[in-house]
Amino acid sequence: MGRDAYTALVAGILFPLHELLKGHDTTRRLRELERSQWRDGAALESYQTDRLRRFLERIGATVPYYRELFRERGFDPASVRGVGDLARLPLLAKSDFRARPGAFLRPGARGLTKNSTGGSTGEPLQFFVGPARVSADVAHRWRAMRWWGIDMGDPEVVLWGSPIEITRQDRMRAVRDKLFRSTFLSAAGMTPERLDHYLDTLQRTRPAHIFSHASALCEVAAHAEQTGRSLAALGTRVVFVTSEELYDYQRVQLERVFGCRVANGYGGRDAGFISQECPEGGMHVSVEDVVVEIVDERGLPVPRGSAGEIVVTHLATDDFPFVRYRTSDVGVLHDAPCACGRGLPLLRELHGRADDLLRSLDGARIPGQMVVHLVRSRPEVQSFKIIQEANDLVRIVLVMTGDLSAAAREEIGRGIRGRLGEGMRVECDRVESIPRERSGKYRTVVSRLGLSPALQAEQEAEER
Repeated sequence: MGRDAYTALVAGILFPLHELLKGHDTTRRLRELERSQWRDGAALESYQTDRLRRFLERIGATVPYYRELFRERGFDPASVRGVGDLARLPLLAKSDFRARPGAFLRPGARGLTKNSTGGSTGEPLQFFVGPARVSADVAHRWRAMRWWGIDMGDPEVVLWGSPIEITRQDRMRAVRDKLFRSTFLSAAGMTPERLDHYLDTLQRTRPAHIFSHASALCEVAAHAEQTGRSLAALGTRVVFVTSEELYDYQRVQLERVFGCRVANGYGGRDAGFISQECPEGGMHVSVEDVVVEIVDERGLPVPRGSAGEIVVTHLATDDFPFVRYRTSDVGVLHDAPCACGRGLPLLRELHGRADDLLRSLDGARIPGQMVVHLVRSRPEVQSFKIIQEANDLVRIVLVMTGDLSAAAREEIGRGIRGRLGEGMRVECDRVESIPRERSGKYRTVVSRLGLSPALQAEQEAEER
């Protein structure tokens, strides 16, 4: 059976059957999403508002936390006329779940799976997901894959570093992965020998697409170039990256090495599948199931087109609701149409964690994109992390292939001071390695401003 015929078998029969046996409504949801994406913005907004109202009515009647909250606030879900009405409710943080975990669980909910975040901030969250939530997230990912001409059953390689995924690799999953032509590679401990093995695997499997953290795949790409092994002829059609901020230099490197486009994605185990980049470059929000608000520090909506914290309400989480959930990430919502013709709104200027933006001496928040090139452009720098230790101190830890001259240090310091203020102190420390965090992520820019002493000590210990 040829490659395309086998993909058709998986996408048309085997994967839908797999989802049905698991109690998921994924295939029907995909069909709905592939129709709704072509609606105009006004029609999608009306559809989302109707779903939001009915979602709030359900959880207000069945989930203890929201039953109490709505009563205390005098909040009537039936009165909701738009996303703006959510501002009448408080923001939801991980600490709220931890304080009263049982209050968020719908009594009598069945088919739930226990899940958790990776804890990259030192604050892992344990929560539950039901079949409707899983169906929605898988359907949104499936739709986004098809934007790029990829379908279930096309050969894929997944390079991932989270211990959650690594520990889930059992015999049953291995059988499923073989059936669906999916190859899992661990991003933990990528030694030169392991990287050689990964290059062998890529050349053997010739994946149609790759799914990875950007930083992990960049390590593979760099090793391929260093060892003279070409990956551009594999036939890979797209590289999907998520879970970290995607830097411009990473996109350039991956597209050069793999000879294909890079598609950025944004979401999480807790917040869901929030947005995905289409071939025209638009980061489309999954508005059919995810409500995105951009808010200021008080939790109030900012004007459209302004930057603020991304807050998410997932409309398929009746069993364990996420309402106005704080992601700690920063972004901008835009209504401008995308050249692809889809009516889904766009999420732009996605800067990653709000507490991982640098802060200048005058209090401005500075995206990491504005400073990372000052360090990564040095040929002697193999890897690095930029850490703002205090309002007036930035420390850069460096893994080097050679010495960093005094002139190079001064040039880096001058560039950072030019963006953060002339009084900013800049220190460069050479280290043997920079480990990934427990979540498998690699954060190039880290801010310790506002961290508790205990959490700061924990992050410093991880770096050592």
